[in-house]
Amino acid sequence: MIPTTEPAQGDDRVTYREVLAEPQFRLLFSTRALAITAGSLRITTFSVLVFATTGSAPLSALAFGIGFLPQLLGSLLLGSLADRLPPRALIAGGYTLECAATLLLALVRMPVAASLGVMALVALTTPVFGGASSRLVAHWLKGDAYVLGRSLNNIASSGAQLFGLALGGAVVAVLGPHRALAVSAALYLGCALAVRTRLPRLEAREFGGAPGSARDEDGTVRASLRGAGLLLRGHTVRRLMLAQWLPTAFVAGAEALIVAYSGGRHFAPGWYAVLMGCLPVGMLAGDLLVGRLLRPPTRERLVVPLTALTGLPLVGFAAGPGVGVSSCLLLLSGFGLAYGLGLQRPFLDALPQDGQGQAFGLLGSGSMTLQGLGPACFGAVAAGIGTGGAIALAGGAAVLTAGWILTWHPGQGCRGLRV
Repeated sequence: MIPTTEPAQGDDRVTYREVLAEPQFRLLFSTRALAITAGSLRITTFSVLVFATTGSAPLSALAFGIGFLPQLLGSLLLGSLADRLPPRALIAGGYTLECAATLLLALVRMPVAASLGVMALVALTTPVFGGASSRLVAHWLKGDAYVLGRSLNNIASSGAQLFGLALGGAVVAVLGPHRALAVSAALYLGCALAVRTRLPRLEAREFGGAPGSARDEDGTVRASLRGAGLLLRGHTVRRLMLAQWLPTAFVAGAEALIVAYSGGRHFAPGWYAVLMGCLPVGMLAGDLLVGRLLRPPTRERLVVPLTALTGLPLVGFAAGPGVGVSSCLLLLSGFGLAYGLGLQRPFLDALPQDGQGQAFGLLGSGSMTLQGLGPACFGAVAAGIGTGGAIALAGGAAVLTAGWILTWHPGQGCRGLRV
């Protein structure tokens, strides 16, 4: 793997409008938002269907998370395909696979174990398609436009997830679970057709890598494991990945305890939903304000303070605050998640030219996995010290992560890091 020779530098600030003016990014952005909506609809519906079939809450929860848990394994075993195959075929093929799997669930009455297996197999391939899409974004958007492109994707992800989950309940109530799954499949099919017909055909060679390289001579699994090993052995890439993984995992662990905290504090029915909405609202506000108003060097200097902001408000839950204070604390914590914008350029600069697709896939799958482990870990802690204490502990862990980031390059954020 060869490090990128021309980092995506440039301190000029651009606007969201300028980013969306790039037609290829606009296509990827819109189809991704639609696919996330379809995925949220499918997740909700599949979970409802499994519970209706089995009456088992654990199996219903497994159905909810089965689309995320295998992604890290898929990235490790198949991630190199994101750099070895034409991106249009990969992305369109990914949406087609999602469509076929969802349609299978809608039309065929399979045993629950078989249905879970189908969803797990699709999840194994998700990092490949996601990595190819992220690599195209990095190819078409340069400098600050790339950072704002990532910001727009974050905003779209949050909004589409919330909309998809809400839509899922309404569609299931009106159409029933099987027809709701068919609606999800139709949305995936629309994404596949849009990418196949409107995205230019580009060969993998146009994104770096040399003919006859070890990556091409190896089999897919060997090349993927080799590439992942090289990425994670590099100090800069590993640190930047951990910096993006850990705070979000700690916040996810705290978020998973909000319902139990609300119950333990005897808040009025329905307030837990308001509290759970505070984190994504804060995150949306942070991405918009930090992305739109601050210049690139300022964002990168604020990585440590914003990372600390994800955790410090959560520490306040140790005092057992009421609804109003809890809402403010969660909004502030969500706002702090904008710290990730300051890591985007250093991360892209540190990536090898011929392994960007796999790196993006590994970044996303690792984040999904740790956000699944965070609730499990802090849920276990809550059993011993209570929900307020566990949320505060999660916040303290995020603050410690901010201190760890500061040790890399004191006083200068993340600029100047080298592979």
